[in-house]
Amino acid sequence: MITMFNTMTPPVLPRSRRRPPIIAALFLLAASLVVAGCSAVKLGYGQGAGLAFTWLDDWVDFDDAQSLRVREGLDDWFAWHRRTQLRDYAELLTQAEADILEPTTAERACRWSEELRRRLEPAIERALPTLVEVAVTLKPTQIATIEKKVARRNAEYRDDFMQPDPARRQRAQVKRNVERAEKLYGRLDASQRELVARWSAGSPFDPEVSLAEQRLRQQDAVQVLRQVSVGPTPAAEAAKAVRGYLERLDRSPREAYRRYVEGLKAYNCRYAAALHNSSSAAQRRAAATTLQGYRSDLRELAAAAAS
Repeated sequence: MITMFNTMTPPVLPRSRRRPPIIAALFLLAASLVVAGCSAVKLGYGQGAGLAFTWLDDWVDFDDAQSLRVREGLDDWFAWHRRTQLRDYAELLTQAEADILEPTTAERACRWSEELRRRLEPAIERALPTLVEVAVTLKPTQIATIEKKVARRNAEYRDDFMQPDPARRQRAQVKRNVERAEKLYGRLDASQRELVARWSAGSPFDPEVSLAEQRLRQQDAVQVLRQVSVGPTPAAEAAKAVRGYLERLDRSPREAYRRYVEGLKAYNCRYAAALHNSSSAAQRRAAATTLQGYRSDLRELAAAAAS
């Protein structure tokens, strides 16, 4: 059920790379490689520190001192993550392998979402000191680079999710949702594709609402970066500012948006359950085999860290 929950378009930031990376890249990279299901977990995770640095540097353009500190922080984070977190992820996948062979409910789908959320919290906490240490050293030109990158990502979002023609927009959403489902279950039959199309059409997902919130969060991130990078900022003050941003990123200060997200989450849980319950025994076995492969990779990575 882990990757199945991601089959419906998420409420905000459908591509994780679109979040301001100086704040969130570390735990997002871990989530994308380990939880969302990289096509080659061992290979991707083994190169995780280098991939994360390249991604961050593309957004920020670090100077030599920053590059050194970011590389050190990434190496430390991935070593810690491999040593302390991967076995727990593997155990979660063991449970998922059993669950995915059985019918499910919307409530169980939502519980899986919360399980994933809970497991990301230690990763964020571990990354925080390095994020703060680097954030306070950013120069105005680097923050401007981040703003330009954000603007380009928002333009891509509009291209992907806000096509002027409603029919074209709907077809694109159905195509994305089918592709996500097939990554777990294998090829969907005609009735399952119709199910995906029907649930996609009824989804409360609103790209305009999501983009508006996304832009507010981006502005918030830039404001925090400017705040902590002006003058000598005490470490405790900078950490408080960054932590406050992460809390707002996790839970919007806007009540209307929180209601929107809760409604979308509930709908997606119902959709995930309906899609799973439409799957054949062969599709469920294929999904369990996929999860088993991820679990084996995670255990091998964890064992290598312990040796």
